[in-house]
Order: sequence, then C-alpha cells, then structure tokens
Amino acid sequence: MTKRELVIRVANKLGITQSTVAKIIEGAFETISQTLAEGKRWELRDFGVFEVKTRASRIGRNPRTGEQVPVPERKVVTFRPGKKMKELICGTEPTAYAEQKGRQQEAAPGDSSGDPPETPTF
Repeated sequence: MTKRELVIRVANKLGITQSTVAKIIEGAFETISQTLAEGKRWELRDFGVFEVKTRASRIGRNPRTGEQVPVPERKVVTFRPGKKMKELICGTEPTAYAEQKGRQQEAAPGDSSGDPPETPTF
C-alpha cells in the first residue's frame, strides 16, 4: 500500500477530504521520523513499537574478492508488532491465543506425552 492509497482509504472511511487526510498523515509521518531521529522510541498500543537500535561494527566480506572489510556500526529502525497486530496477522483470536498459552503453561516439562509443547510462531 502506498501513502496515496492510505490517504484515499482513510478519507473514504471518515468522510474527510483527501487533502485534509494527506496533511494529517504527512504530519504524523514527520513526527514519527523526527522522534526516531532523536533516538526515542515510538509506541502505538496494540499496533506496535518503532525503535532505533545500534548495530555493532563487524568484519564483513567483499563478495567479489573475498577480502575482509570492516563494516562500521550503524543505527537501524526496528518494528515490533503489538498484540492485536499479531492476532490480526496470525488469524488468532485473543481468547484462543490466551487459552493456547495457558495450555502451554499447564504442560510441565515432565509431561508424560513426551512431545514438546506447541509454540506459536510470530
């Protein structure tokens, strides 16, 4: 989805003009970018968390020559989805996820079945 498609969907959903929605979305993106540029974390409950993390310097390899090349440390933006986002993407209802988690905790390491407990993958 592009920013333009987002503007159209939000405008249609809320009954607001596209130019007004475009200004709001652009302002939100600028604010998010500025917050991340300051090294701060940006969180929307149930949606997810954007954070800036520092990747350590390391020794890389030039794929053409095989020569070792130093790669400097750098900052990267990471996104960690929130609970509702995970449930929406994975198709898991909140109660079903909680029940599954409860069953996992009930299945102690000394479980007689011998099978490892199921672990949801996100």
